[in-house]
Amino acid sequence: MDSTTTVSLSWEQIKEEIAKAFSTEKVDIDHVKVLLGAYKSNKDDWTRFAYFDKYKYTRNLVDDGNERYNILILCWGEGLGSSIHDHHNSHCFMKILDGELKETRYSWPAKTGGEILPMEETGELNMKTDDVAYMSDTIGLHRVENTSHTDPAVSLHVYCPPIKMCNAFEEHTGQSHVCNITFYSKAGTRVPVQ
Repeated sequence: MDSTTTVSLSWEQIKEEIAKAFSTEKVDIDHVKVLLGAYKSNKDDWTRFAYFDKYKYTRNLVDDGNERYNILILCWGEGLGSSIHDHHNSHCFMKILDGELKETRYSWPAKTGGEILPMEETGELNMKTDDVAYMSDTIGLHRVENTSHTDPAVSLHVYCPPIKMCNAFEEHTGQSHVCNITFYSKAGTRVPVQ
């Protein structure tokens, strides 16, 4: 499937096509976005991977991609969101599977005289079911949040290389700290709490 093709892909086909897309060192960003757009969300396909927690958003590993990429389903309870973060040099592709999410983008923290300045917002995107977005560290940083207080949201994320850590940023100071990525579930099975 090339980046100009517009066909509908099933859940299994999208996973196969993503594996093909990341089988080489070169990442064709537009092609992967087209692939994700070709899948029309169907809850029957992904519900078994969608574990929620009422206190935080969850990262659920769907496919480890043989260490070349990983596919995650993130579940966002009502009013929950991420911190401002980078992707530790991974490409980040995101597709909304259910509900609506808001992405707020930021530039990297600036420094003046050795002092880190507050974060500067560069844009905002409101996404609904089946919308696709892309983010990378060359574009900047972002925060994703479910602004609804009545409806949950679910998103599919593809990272290449697989995301294992990121830096989280404090909006008012620009200060950051390293966060290791953990999974709430793997391949549809809840990971024991440690």
